Amino acid sequence: MSEGGIRPTVVVVTGLSGAGKSQALHALEDLGFFCVDNLPTLLAPQAVALCERGGMSRVALGIDVRVRAFLGEVGSVLQLLEAGGQRDVQVLFLDASDERLLHRFSESRRPHPLSAESGHEGALAVLDGVRIERERLAPLRASATRVIDTTNTSVHELRRILVAHFGPASGEGPRMVTRIVSFGFKYGTPVDADLVLDVRFLENPYFVPELKPLTGLDEPVAKYVLDAPETQEFLQRARDLLEYVLPKYEREGKSYLTIAIGCTGGRHRSVTVAEALARDLSASAGAPITVLHRDTHRGDVTPPSERVERPSSPDDTHDERSSLLELKGITTPPPSSTAVPQKGARGGRS
Repeated sequence: MSEGGIRPTVVVVTGLSGAGKSQALHALEDLGFFCVDNLPTLLAPQAVALCERGGMSRVALGIDVRVRAFLGEVGSVLQLLEAGGQRDVQVLFLDASDERLLHRFSESRRPHPLSAESGHEGALAVLDGVRIERERLAPLRASATRVIDTTNTSVHELRRILVAHFGPASGEGPRMVTRIVSFGFKYGTPVDADLVLDVRFLENPYFVPELKPLTGLDEPVAKYVLDAPETQEFLQRARDLLEYVLPKYEREGKSYLTIAIGCTGGRHRSVTVAEALARDLSASAGAPITVLHRDTHRGDVTPPSERVERPSSPDDTHDERSSLLELKGITTPPPSSTAVPQKGARGGRS
């Protein structure tokens, strides 16, 4: 049993060669499983135990027909993996028709793993290899908790099946990570945005003098934006949309979803709307929503007269003024303190 009281999950992925075992392992890996393919049978229980000690409570083991020791001791190995009920062990068996398997091997031009044992060459070798494989895998197929026929199933459909069974929608997998990012269109749309909502039609606090230097995180700006009837209607429609699509994205197996809310500068309207949507969605979805305000630090709108200047001492006033004028290139450095006699002036003691 893991530290959080959740029973670890071990999925044994097996089946006929060409039925989609590798694709299934890739899909499980995307769902957060630690996947090991063709691990020697005697090392399987120890490997699972080591994974659990490392904090990995979801492990998938790919078992090939060439691992004969496992096929001969299916029952005992599964019992070792279950550890007296402390782990949830599931056997996923992938199957397909002989005709479809032959077609897939012809497309990939790869030999069947058992073709060398059949004593034939060409297409008959593949068919004989499939026949031998079915016989050897019969005990494992009988112990399977889930059999998936991939005869008419594409790679994407197989992934959807596995996501539905082992993903967030099943209540077992990790929840989809959802982010809401506020941004300013003048600085560009976030490159990782999946959904973009434009709130530039709302009244802009930027043109209210007392709100201009603030951001959407400040209460006066938030009240100004949220009190508008258009904002409330937009929030309701956006909530309805997102509450509908978020579970669909999770069911599809999406691991990350970024919702971008944009206004002109990314300081006022988008910030307030992003905060409001995050609060509502977090409550309705029952999952945390991460909020990022990308552009609140951009576009300093503080009037120049309100800037706080560093006080200077009388000694460095001359040097600072000289340096500033030199950098601007509008004057030459001031003359030194030593007076230079003008041309034609007579020298001498007074």
